[in-house]
Amino acid sequence: MSEKIKAKGSCLCGSVKFTVQELSTEVGLCHCAMCRKWGGGPMFAVDGGSDVSFEGQEHITYFDSSPWANRAFCSKCGANLFYQLKGKDQHMFSVGLFEDQSPFQLHHQIFIDKKPGFYHFGNETENMTEAEVFAKYAPSS
Repeated sequence: MSEKIKAKGSCLCGSVKFTVQELSTEVGLCHCAMCRKWGGGPMFAVDGGSDVSFEGQEHITYFDSSPWANRAFCSKCGANLFYQLKGKDQHMFSVGLFEDQSPFQLHHQIFIDKKPGFYHFGNETENMTEAEVFAKYAPSS
């Protein structure tokens, strides 16, 4: 079970600041093509849930990236902030935005079958393929 902590973070320029009341310490990597295109590599994400307070919310821009998700970034510096499933108030934050990195542990990797061959992480993690991710998390129609 993931430990939950209270944590503060911000974008690169500091225009967007946030406090997460119950942030997971389990870091997940996403190797899907969209995450790699969005950040230049896999997304290192932590689940911030819904109890999040923002300062500078007027600088958060949302991009409708797929039928099921939005991605948010700072309109001033361009820093990637979070990924959010549509219809859910759940924030999957980029882990590098948080002030204290010491509590985090690499826990799982998704879209592992989409990971390009030019990088490899030696940590032992739980891994899910694209098909496994969609079977577990895709909205039912």
